[in-house]
Amino acid sequence: MKVQALQLAGGSLLVLFGLWAGLRVYQSHTPKRATAPLAPLAGVRVPAGVASAPTPSDFDAPFDSAVGTAVAPGESAPLKIPERLPEFSLGGRTGKPTPITTWRGKSLIINFWATWCAPCRHEIPLLQSIRREWSARNVEVLGIAVDYRDKVVAYADELKIAYPLLIGEDDALDVARALGVDSPAFPFTVFTDQRGEVVALYVGELHKVQVDLILSVVQSLDQNRVQLPEARHTIAEGLRSLSTETPS
Repeated sequence: MKVQALQLAGGSLLVLFGLWAGLRVYQSHTPKRATAPLAPLAGVRVPAGVASAPTPSDFDAPFDSAVGTAVAPGESAPLKIPERLPEFSLGGRTGKPTPITTWRGKSLIINFWATWCAPCRHEIPLLQSIRREWSARNVEVLGIAVDYRDKVVAYADELKIAYPLLIGEDDALDVARALGVDSPAFPFTVFTDQRGEVVALYVGELHKVQVDLILSVVQSLDQNRVQLPEARHTIAEGLRSLSTETPS
C-alpha cells in the first residue's frame, strides 16, 4: 500500500511539473500586449500608435450610417454615438460656466484633448489653421480640455490658442460619456452640423486631409444637399479611400 501511495504521489508530481513547464513555455512564446501611457486623470488614456491618426481599417465601421456608431482603435464594442449633441456646460478659462448652446447655429469641431497628450499638442496648429480657414463659413473650433485648469490656461497662453476652450476633469469626462466614449482615448474630435446633429466622431490625431473631407460633407448637410445618413456614409467611404494615402 505504501509503495502504491508513493507511486501515485510521484505520478501526481510529474503531472503538476509537466503542467507548470508547459505553462512557462506558453508564456515565453506569447507576445506581450503593449500598454498605453498612464494618464494623469483616472479613466483617460492615449490610444496605441498615437503618432499617427487611425485609419478606417482601425474601425469596424468608421461611422455606421444607420445607427451612428463607431469603433475606436483597440476597442471591441462599438461606441454608442448620439444623433444630436447633448446639452452641457463646462468652465471656460476663467472658470465661469459656459453652456455648449453658446455656439448654437454653428457647425462645431469639438476637440477633446489634454496638455500631457502628445498627439493632442500636435493637433493644435492644425486646429488654429482650420478655424481661420473655415470661420467665414460658420464653423467654430472648440477645445475641451480634460485636464487641470492651471495647466491648460498656462499652455493655452504659451501657444496663443485663439479658439474657445472649455476645461473640466470629471465633468468633462461626463461629457465624453454622453457622446458615447466611456473610456476616452485622446485625442478625439466630434463634428456637428448647424442643427447640432453629430455627423462624425474621429478618434486619434487629426490631419488636414481628414478635416477637409469631413467639413466638406458637413457643409453639404448644412446646405440641405444631403441628409444625415448619407453624410455619415459619405464620410465613412471617404475615410476608407484616404486610408491608403499618407496623411498630409
